[in-house]
Amino acid sequence: MNSIIESLTGMDKMSDQVIATDFLIAAKSGIKNYAVALTETTSPEVRVVLRRHLNDAIRTHEVITNYMMKNGYYHAYNPQEQFEIDMKITKTALNLTT
Repeated sequence: MNSIIESLTGMDKMSDQVIATDFLIAAKSGIKNYAVALTETTSPEVRVVLRRHLNDAIRTHEVITNYMMKNGYYHAYNPQEQFEIDMKITKTALNLTT
Protein backbone atom coordinates (compact mmCIF):
# COMPACT_ATOMS: atom_id res chain seq x y z
CA MET A 1 0.00 0.00 0.00
CA ASN A 2 1.21 3.53 -0.74
CA SER A 3 2.84 5.04 2.38
CA ILE A 4 0.85 8.30 2.05
CA ILE A 5 -2.45 6.41 1.91
CA GLU A 6 -1.33 4.21 4.80
CA SER A 7 -0.62 7.29 6.93
CA LEU A 8 -3.90 8.98 6.01
CA THR A 9 -6.01 5.92 6.79
CA GLY A 10 -4.10 4.93 9.91
CA MET A 11 -3.09 1.67 8.27
CA ASP A 12 0.67 2.31 8.55
CA LYS A 13 0.93 0.93 12.06
CA MET A 14 -2.07 -1.34 11.67
CA SER A 15 -0.37 -3.27 8.88
CA ASP A 16 2.25 -4.53 11.32
CA GLN A 17 -0.48 -5.32 13.82
CA VAL A 18 -2.54 -7.22 11.26
CA ILE A 19 0.47 -9.25 10.15
CA ALA A 20 1.48 -10.03 13.75
CA THR A 21 -2.09 -10.99 14.66
CA ASP A 22 -2.34 -13.30 11.67
CA PHE A 23 1.00 -14.86 12.58
CA LEU A 24 -0.14 -15.34 16.19
CA ILE A 25 -3.36 -17.03 15.06
CA ALA A 26 -1.38 -19.33 12.77
CA ALA A 27 1.01 -20.22 15.61
CA LYS A 28 -1.93 -21.06 17.90
CA SER A 29 -3.44 -23.23 15.20
CA GLY A 30 -0.13 -25.02 14.69
CA ILE A 31 0.15 -25.70 18.42
CA LYS A 32 -3.31 -27.24 18.48
CA ASN A 33 -2.63 -29.34 15.39
CA TYR A 34 0.71 -30.64 16.66
CA ALA A 35 -0.85 -31.51 20.03
CA VAL A 36 -3.64 -33.47 18.37
CA ALA A 37 -1.22 -35.23 16.01
CA LEU A 38 1.01 -36.11 18.96
CA THR A 39 -1.86 -37.82 20.75
CA GLU A 40 -2.85 -39.75 17.62
CA THR A 41 0.48 -41.26 16.60
CA THR A 42 1.78 -44.59 17.80
CA SER A 43 5.26 -44.27 16.31
CA PRO A 44 7.96 -43.26 18.82
CA GLU A 45 10.01 -41.68 16.03
CA VAL A 46 7.09 -39.56 14.85
CA ARG A 47 6.37 -38.52 18.44
CA VAL A 48 9.91 -37.18 18.78
CA VAL A 49 9.53 -35.10 15.62
CA LEU A 50 6.07 -33.83 16.60
CA ARG A 51 7.26 -32.86 20.09
CA ARG A 52 10.13 -30.90 18.58
CA HIS A 53 7.75 -29.10 16.22
CA LEU A 54 5.28 -28.47 19.04
CA ASN A 55 8.01 -26.94 21.19
CA ASP A 56 9.15 -24.77 18.28
CA ALA A 57 5.57 -23.59 17.73
CA ILE A 58 5.19 -22.74 21.42
CA ARG A 59 8.43 -20.74 21.38
CA THR A 60 7.28 -18.94 18.22
CA HIS A 61 3.97 -18.11 19.89
CA GLU A 62 5.85 -16.65 22.85
CA VAL A 63 8.05 -14.48 20.62
CA ILE A 64 5.06 -13.15 18.67
CA THR A 65 3.07 -12.50 21.86
CA ASN A 66 5.97 -10.61 23.43
CA TYR A 67 6.41 -8.54 20.26
CA MET A 68 2.72 -7.68 20.15
CA MET A 69 2.58 -6.77 23.84
CA LYS A 70 5.73 -4.63 23.58
CA ASN A 71 4.22 -2.71 20.65
CA GLY A 72 0.80 -2.27 22.25
CA TYR A 73 -0.98 -4.57 19.79
CA TYR A 74 -2.00 -7.18 22.35
CA HIS A 75 -3.19 -6.65 25.90
CA ALA A 76 -3.31 -10.18 27.27
CA TYR A 77 -3.76 -9.02 30.86
CA ASN A 78 -6.36 -6.33 30.22
CA PRO A 79 -9.37 -7.59 28.27
CA GLN A 80 -11.05 -4.17 28.28
CA GLU A 81 -8.06 -2.53 26.58
CA GLN A 82 -7.89 -5.40 24.10
CA PHE A 83 -11.59 -5.02 23.35
CA GLU A 84 -11.11 -1.29 22.69
CA ILE A 85 -8.22 -1.99 20.31
CA ASP A 86 -10.25 -4.67 18.52
CA MET A 87 -13.18 -2.27 18.13
CA LYS A 88 -10.89 0.46 16.74
CA ILE A 89 -9.49 -1.98 14.19
CA THR A 90 -13.00 -3.11 13.27
CA LYS A 91 -14.22 0.46 12.77
CA THR A 92 -11.18 1.32 10.66
CA ALA A 93 -11.73 -1.75 8.50
CA LEU A 94 -15.41 -0.95 8.04
CA ASN A 95 -14.62 2.66 7.09
CA LEU A 96 -12.22 1.52 4.38
CA THR A 97 -15.08 0.15 2.34
CA THR A 98 -16.99 3.46 2.24
